[in-house]
Amino acid sequence: MSFTLPKDFTKRMQEMLAEEFEAFLHSYENTNHQAFRINRLKGDVETFQSVCDFAGETEPVPWTCDGFYYPDTLRPGKHPYHEAGVYYIQEPSAMMPAALLDAKPGEKVLDLCAAPGGKSSQIASAMQHEGILISNEIHPARARILSENMERMGARNVIVTNESPQTLVPRFPAYFDRIMVDAPCSGEGMFRKNEEAITQWSLENVRICADRQDEILDCADRMLKPGGTMVYSTCTFAPDENEGSISRFTERHPDYDVIEQTRLWPHKIKGEGHFVAVLKKRPFADSELAVSSVISGRSDLILRENQLESAPVSSRKKGKKSTSSEPDLTELQNFLDETLQLPLSGRIERFGDQIYLLPKDAPSLIGLRVLRPGLHLGTMLKNRFEPSHALALTLRPEDVTSCVSFCSSRPEEYRLTCEYIGGQTFPWTGQKGWHLICLDGYSIGWGKLAGGIMKNHYPKGLRKTY
Repeated sequence: MSFTLPKDFTKRMQEMLAEEFEAFLHSYENTNHQAFRINRLKGDVETFQSVCDFAGETEPVPWTCDGFYYPDTLRPGKHPYHEAGVYYIQEPSAMMPAALLDAKPGEKVLDLCAAPGGKSSQIASAMQHEGILISNEIHPARARILSENMERMGARNVIVTNESPQTLVPRFPAYFDRIMVDAPCSGEGMFRKNEEAITQWSLENVRICADRQDEILDCADRMLKPGGTMVYSTCTFAPDENEGSISRFTERHPDYDVIEQTRLWPHKIKGEGHFVAVLKKRPFADSELAVSSVISGRSDLILRENQLESAPVSSRKKGKKSTSSEPDLTELQNFLDETLQLPLSGRIERFGDQIYLLPKDAPSLIGLRVLRPGLHLGTMLKNRFEPSHALALTLRPEDVTSCVSFCSSRPEEYRLTCEYIGGQTFPWTGQKGWHLICLDGYSIGWGKLAGGIMKNHYPKGLRKTY
């Protein structure tokens, strides 16, 4: 162990663990366990294992069906699969909370403290593009990272907001079927992984975190439907922030049942320290308490009504022109008809020249700081529509009329894939226009064929050299 643990922390842990303390202390001498989780929005685990040449070097994470440990010698973050959102590199213990939340397609779900997006992407994977997932983060910089990760994972039904829990409460009274509260904490479970967490630790900070967690949980309660499920998690060992937070919450809210409380100890499992609690809110007989409408506030607007125009997309028919009451989306419609085989469901909304597909029955977002109001379809330019990278990442080869399908087991095609991600063009024969670029069936981005050359539309800010 190359660092010194705080004395107050060590004393408390010795009292908590008794004869297990030495084994706990010894765990700090071990290396971190690394893992990734397969993104089921891109394909199932069996498909990944059949096409991935390094799948045989991994082993399953026991508490989730799609997580896998990988050895130190492997660098999955430097493979094109990572850019394609095929998997999310995630600390293995952090995969348990979303697994226990058990979100279902079609539900309304909130991830209240969502950055950087590991749990949100796991929830979205379970929802399979159906329903509404609001992923919220209070810190602007972290919210941007969250939005970028949700785009990379190809989720269509995710709205990313940058608000405090207190701001969301009056907008979503008793609205959500499930809520994830991965609460800000003192980070004791990350000491082995992040030495900076040690320098920031103090008994006073533990108390501050516990008070903050009480406030966040109270906000979450007001947004959860009767009969709904809440999962609370931290990456700390402090009882005040774990069992204490749950005990105080159920004292204030006796209409909850604690279904499960679990601690993950680094000396017992292959992962860092974690705490997870599953709570069930009892249903009420009085239907007036089960409010599911959303209040559309109009004060201090961040997203203003005159900034957007909308049109239904689920009823779109080939060749149908926009009416005078709808924004002129003719070029978008032409692109959808000519390029996509995938039927879209939801509402198209226009924010300036940017076009988004909002989830079906999406709530009003007026007045909220919104980084991602749904799936970014693309940009309306003069006399043409240019599809977004986000749209490409949510598609599969069968969803488009034209696709370039590379195979990683063929060295020349793997090389072309890497050069494409680096911004290079390549010669190609086929019908001119937009093509989805894929590796092993996983979409990576757009190319546009003209004159026998596939022009590169991989975003400049994401390009990298392998």
